[in-house]
Amino acid sequence: IAYWLALLRAPGVGPATFLGLLQHYPEPRILFEASTAQRAKLGLTRATLEYLNQPDWDSVERDLDWLKQPAHYALALSDPAYPPLLLEIADPPPVLFVHGDPTLLARPQLAMVGSRNPTPGGSETAQAFACHLAQAGLVITSGLALGIDGASHRGALEGGGATLAVAGTGLDRVYPASHRGLAHAIVANGALISELPPGAPPLPEHFPRRNRIISGLSAGTLVVEAAANSGSLITARLAAEQGREVFAIPGSIHNPLARGCHGLIKQGAKLVETAQDILEGLAPLTGIFTLPVKHLGEKGNETPLCTVEQKALLERLSFEPVAVDTIIRRSGLTPEVVSSILLTLELQGYVISSAGGCYSRIGNKELT
Repeated sequence: IAYWLALLRAPGVGPATFLGLLQHYPEPRILFEASTAQRAKLGLTRATLEYLNQPDWDSVERDLDWLKQPAHYALALSDPAYPPLLLEIADPPPVLFVHGDPTLLARPQLAMVGSRNPTPGGSETAQAFACHLAQAGLVITSGLALGIDGASHRGALEGGGATLAVAGTGLDRVYPASHRGLAHAIVANGALISELPPGAPPLPEHFPRRNRIISGLSAGTLVVEAAANSGSLITARLAAEQGREVFAIPGSIHNPLARGCHGLIKQGAKLVETAQDILEGLAPLTGIFTLPVKHLGEKGNETPLCTVEQKALLERLSFEPVAVDTIIRRSGLTPEVVSSILLTLELQGYVISSAGGCYSRIGNKELT
């Protein structure tokens, strides 16, 4: 593995060049042991050729020290444990660093991506879908980012399932730092993954590269909330190019974070209303056909609504955020009564509050 790690750090050698070199030298060790004249025929840059004469063994030694720690792995393309689906993409990472359980990389996976600044309803939807799909047997794969990524990881953990987080940094750091606790939970119930060696910082160019791994590991990609120019659409495009299923959850026509999903649906992505829609779409690839647990949106034993006014107010709410003043006008009730009812409905899990003093209905609960 030391020679794989040394070539990984060579300047001017990205995944495509690395794969090209393996066509001439099936093992990096053979390349490093080749003569200068032989390497000169490969069309490499001067900087790359100079590096091959004097590899950065100090950095490689630090990588090897990282690998000595518990549950730390480096899977080269030639490793039997390398995830088979990822091998199928055009530019698989030459080496995958893993912190956690590497066997999960070969399990059926669903990528879940979306906005870093979702609506409260979007976060809840992502978490609920991830929870139920993880319980059904899918590994939930995402990018550890704020917003939908984090909600998806948490949902999988909540459901007692497994989740994989593909990082845009070396695995000796957590980005964003606020997800440090989440990262520890993921390692205990899944794995952190990166193609970048320890020490790699969170540079902007690392994250589009990370996206191809998220989609490449997965049988399908689900986009929950995404603006028209969202980076999540890159992952969806990569999934389509890789021959994988693309799913999108629609939203309100007034919600700018729904436009990316609507655009995907226009382009042929499967419109998703329930978790079962995803299982049916992926069944030929995963062998998972049905949800084994309660339907998406069920919460357990909630307190039933107990007054006519509460029911009437809930019926006047939509699934998109509505300002309190609008709710008061629609209901004809006093501000004090509306505030009291909204608080009760929120505690009972029927509505959710969002920025600007707005409220919206959540889930698919029946009025009782």
